[in-house]
Amino acid sequence: MSGTTLQRADTDALTSGLTATSGRTRAVIAPFTGDVLHELPISTAQDVADAAAAARVAQASWWAAGWAHRREVLLRAHDLLLERRELLLDAVQTETGKTRGQAFEEVFNSAAATRYNALAAHRVLRGGPRRGGIPLVLTAEVRYRPKGLVGVVTPWNYPLSLAIMDIAPALAAGNGVVQKADDQGALSILAARRCFTDAGVPEALWGIVAGDGEEIGNAVVDAGDYVSFTGSTATGTKVAQRAAGRLVPSSMELGGKNPMIVLDDVDPEKAAADAAYGCFSAAGQLCVSMERIYVLRGVADRFIPAFAERVASLRLGTDLDYTTDVGSLATKAQLDRVMAHIDDAVAKGATVLAGGHARPEIGLYFVEPTVLADVTSEMQCFAHETFGPVVAVTVVDSEAAAIAAANDSEFGLNASVLSGSRSRGMRVAERLKAGSVNINEGYRASFGSVDAPMGGVKHSGLGRRNGAEGLLRYADATTIASATGLLQLPRTGAEFRALTPAMLLLLRTLRVLRRR
Repeated sequence: MSGTTLQRADTDALTSGLTATSGRTRAVIAPFTGDVLHELPISTAQDVADAAAAARVAQASWWAAGWAHRREVLLRAHDLLLERRELLLDAVQTETGKTRGQAFEEVFNSAAATRYNALAAHRVLRGGPRRGGIPLVLTAEVRYRPKGLVGVVTPWNYPLSLAIMDIAPALAAGNGVVQKADDQGALSILAARRCFTDAGVPEALWGIVAGDGEEIGNAVVDAGDYVSFTGSTATGTKVAQRAAGRLVPSSMELGGKNPMIVLDDVDPEKAAADAAYGCFSAAGQLCVSMERIYVLRGVADRFIPAFAERVASLRLGTDLDYTTDVGSLATKAQLDRVMAHIDDAVAKGATVLAGGHARPEIGLYFVEPTVLADVTSEMQCFAHETFGPVVAVTVVDSEAAAIAAANDSEFGLNASVLSGSRSRGMRVAERLKAGSVNINEGYRASFGSVDAPMGGVKHSGLGRRNGAEGLLRYADATTIASATGLLQLPRTGAEFRALTPAMLLLLRTLRVLRRR
């Protein structure tokens, strides 16, 4: 089965959920066929303002409804995501060009993130007592309140999971949302939103708009009390600066040039299979996928041939089932970028160990998973993110050399270590400068662990999604402290003179007792 099962009635029903009154549309191309998938309605800046205003009104009631209500609504949304998975899978595949299996990862992660935040929000954000400045004399408690309105900007490559990983915690924390959906991922997002609204999330609480980033993206950033952005480092830098100009906090999950280290105690065949998936899932269009592999010399002559053979055997295709291993690039711009990196590397002396060619006979934007050796610093793919099915393999002499090479990047989003020893893998992982590190996995161990924070260091981003950290970013902490009346705090010079010796004794006693 190939092509698309989405019908005009499906796309029209979904796009009706957009806030868009311009009367203009934009053709969205289905990557597998090159045909027009649907005409996406385009929003205006006024649409953003209207969606934001409506979400603010709905947010007040949503917050007042309480933790238990929000939990039950979000758990119903979780169930609907699973019940409607076939529609979601069709939407993700036909919009992004990825395989059925990799589309299923999106459904799985979206449901997991929804469930986690539904159940964790009260525990993380309920607040509670803290130690007062003077025991028995002062008390302190922390209370959390939602930011209000969260502006979310999400990309096309993982439209479902990256949206829900940001929006589920925002809703669980009691916020409203206005989201700019990328044109190439809008149907997937709208299909997910329908699961949430059918579960009981007020329609106005989560507004979705679409259009050019310069107008619509900026309007979303300007509307929010908090901004959550996922995309390129270049764009994310501008978004962070724009938000900071309003003193609005933000989180940014940005680009990566992610390294994998293959230690010399691995099973070469298993390591090759794990590496291939870590590099070429979603045709490499994944912020946390691997683009650099450093192989210890002791295993290089066994791993590299096994890896090249595994990559060459991957099945490319457009089927809407589980029979293919690698899908399509999403757009012509992606195809042009990937082929430019491959052609540049080959022209400057890189060796192609597998792949290297476009495959238009399969689909308009297909490129073979490509393994390059002898990649040098003057090549575009050496340090710049390709964001496609291209990986460079380099042989190194030691663990230390592999770690140094892996850390020699302006990026620090994700990293991977393959080892026959978990303790050895952990030792190496702890020395890598990245927001997440996977042992004997490419990215799924960390990406799927929704109880643990995810994000980047260096030019790969600010803040974290997932885990308690992902919830706390959407709430403001208020400290409520009081005097118990057991002892009057000093207010005059004479009162300070009388109490100073007792205060000093208290500080020294707490130090001896190791009391915080």
